[in-house]
Amino acid sequence: MAKNDKIIEDLFDFIKNSPTSFHAVANIREILGKNGFTELSESEPWVIAPGGKYFVSRNGSALIAFCVPKDTDSGKNAFMLCASHSDSPSFKIKENPERKEAGCVKLNVEKYGGMLVAPWFDRPLSVAGRIVFNDGGKIKEKLVSIDRDLLVIPNLAIHMNREANEGHKIDLQKEIEPVLSLSEKASLLSIISEQAGVPKEDILSHDLFLYARTKPTKWGAEEEFISAPRLDDLECAWASLQGFLAAKKQGAIPVYCLFDNEEVGSSTRQGADSTFLSDTLERLSEKLGWSGEEYKIALSKSFMVSADNAHAVHPNYAEKADPVNRPVLNGGIVIKYNAAQKYTSDAVTSAFFKMICKKAGVKYQIFTNNSNIAGGSTLGNISQNHVSVPCVDIGLAQWAMHSPYESTGAEDVESMIKAIKAFFEEEV
Repeated sequence: MAKNDKIIEDLFDFIKNSPTSFHAVANIREILGKNGFTELSESEPWVIAPGGKYFVSRNGSALIAFCVPKDTDSGKNAFMLCASHSDSPSFKIKENPERKEAGCVKLNVEKYGGMLVAPWFDRPLSVAGRIVFNDGGKIKEKLVSIDRDLLVIPNLAIHMNREANEGHKIDLQKEIEPVLSLSEKASLLSIISEQAGVPKEDILSHDLFLYARTKPTKWGAEEEFISAPRLDDLECAWASLQGFLAAKKQGAIPVYCLFDNEEVGSSTRQGADSTFLSDTLERLSEKLGWSGEEYKIALSKSFMVSADNAHAVHPNYAEKADPVNRPVLNGGIVIKYNAAQKYTSDAVTSAFFKMICKKAGVKYQIFTNNSNIAGGSTLGNISQNHVSVPCVDIGLAQWAMHSPYESTGAEDVESMIKAIKAFFEEEV
């Protein structure tokens, strides 16, 4: 097996085992534990030792990991940060979700994030997330994932909607109700209860989501493409983690950040627009004995890479791209620019990252929006509200962003790992 094949297989395994942000963080916690990292708790005092490796999570859906250099003199240190996000657009299952109609039991769901809705029709789906339950008077949480084809949102036949291919506005409340069963006794909570090993009557609440069951795959005449659910942003989350773990630590403090709720604006306690990162860095600096001024000096020398996938030129909609800056799959890491600062890259930060790519021996390319099309934003500019450091926005080129099944280039994953490894190894 070629090295790149092993990288892709490991990425696919991570995606398959991470149907929600909760599962992604649980899997990363396990990976970090196997690599000698110690878990800290926000609700307990921290014990930090020079040369130690640590991580802390919030809400079970966001995580920050860092390595402490043996020399913790604030005059010689800074933070090298890489941020990605754990969530992807989906449908969240409402409370009391079962609805009966036309002899079927359906589930009542609502949209999470800005997604392409049409591809969710006629696709095998299931349910995953977390439940909160009463365990002898104590509230506990447990992750669940129904690992079988459980649901489908059936399309309306062309015979009953002759204009379906002429443009159709989807009624989210009416049309996006996945079918669970023909049995009137069918209960999603009963299925969840059996899978979790928790009595149904003890389940107090849940954060459950639909997820696509289509397996990741390599494809193309030369297997140059990969397709999978949730590539935005689990591809960057996993690849940047591999670079973080592979880096030979230098003088700076490497920090791996995985935030939640980017797809709905990041304004939660576990999102990039929260105090999670600032709380973590401030506590760390205190444990290292830095004064408030020394912490701010360290921040002034720090740098962040915001890693969230980027739009490639679409083969059937090439006119939608910028006429000059046109990222392609397998063209290397994408550096993203926006004059309105929806992306934080500027001349200084992008130049720094271009040099990182050259040192790593990987290609890079440029993304700017077509001037007639409004772009999105990502983690970089949002996180700056709380931890203001120089930042560059990057990603891997992909098609069908925010679809339940997305496509990227097979070669780009290894490029991201190499570049992030080189970034964390860079001297400050």
